[in-house]
Amino acid sequence: MGLPSVNIIFQSKAIKAIERGAVGILALVLKDASVEALTTYRLLDVADIPGTLNTANQDYLEQAFIGTPKEIRVVAIPDDAADYNAALNYLETIKFNIMAIPGIAEGDVTNIATWAKGMRDNKEKKIMVVLPQNTADHEAVINFATDDIVVGESTYTASQYTARVAGLITGLPLTVAPTFRVLTEINDVPKMIKADADAAVDAGKLILYHDGEKVKIARGVTSLTTTTEAKGADWKKIKLVRILDMLYHDVKETIEDEYVGSVQNSYENKLLLCAAINAYYEVLETEGVLDPGNNKCEINIPAQKTYLRSIGEDVDNMTEQEIKEANTRDKVFLLSTVRPLDAIEDVSLIVNL
Repeated sequence: MGLPSVNIIFQSKAIKAIERGAVGILALVLKDASVEALTTYRLLDVADIPGTLNTANQDYLEQAFIGTPKEIRVVAIPDDAADYNAALNYLETIKFNIMAIPGIAEGDVTNIATWAKGMRDNKEKKIMVVLPQNTADHEAVINFATDDIVVGESTYTASQYTARVAGLITGLPLTVAPTFRVLTEINDVPKMIKADADAAVDAGKLILYHDGEKVKIARGVTSLTTTTEAKGADWKKIKLVRILDMLYHDVKETIEDEYVGSVQNSYENKLLLCAAINAYYEVLETEGVLDPGNNKCEINIPAQKTYLRSIGEDVDNMTEQEIKEANTRDKVFLLSTVRPLDAIEDVSLIVNL
């Protein structure tokens, strides 16, 4: 009688996901002379910023907290470290959503982009990294491409302002896109005409745009520009990638915690698992994260049929229901369709007189 409780677990995760999406975890890697080996800090507030860090690093952390992330996981390495390998190895072992390396040198950017792609594609860690001026053409990388950012008496490069942008994205609710988020502290950025800004966005660049009164993010895009059947236009949008990442981790973790090794692989239990995942989707639909009525998990009949054939079953003489109910040993084949809701970004208004 314990299985139906999994529905409750999934629904609870969905409710918590709304909160988590609004206040995610930001990881920042900093080089600092105050540490002699890799040192980590867990910061929940500006007051937690270590006074031993240099002024520039404290400034990066203060900028990141403007965006109200739930917490910042700081990974500090020695200032003379030859590379970021130790920090990257540590990051692979912890949970976070968005990361940045403020002040990263141009020569290190490509290596970090390659690492981030590998985390998503090969290691089941759905994270994103904000990097300066990097045309990665991948949803793992947010290509921040605005230099000469004037804040008071200081001017920042794109590299130096990645912590602020990453903090802003991490703190946004899942129902809100970075598009047109205003950065009130910025006094000025290089002016761009609309055609140039449009071209930059189309090239997968997240840029800051001065609209004549204020500075804001032009559009919340990832660096992905080349779409495929597996990765369509949704993967170009930061908001949608954040939602898909959340779905992936929540469903995967719950199945591992509640099902793998613990539940008999019967047809009835497969249906219960589908029902639990669908209950999770329903909560997210109610909260405006997923498009109502367009999200469903069910048994993947073609995949199940292929597997049954591979183990010698005569599937050609089986009905669809028999294929669904067939014993698939320790394998479960599910098919899920999801439709995350985007934010309003393009409005066409025709005024008739």
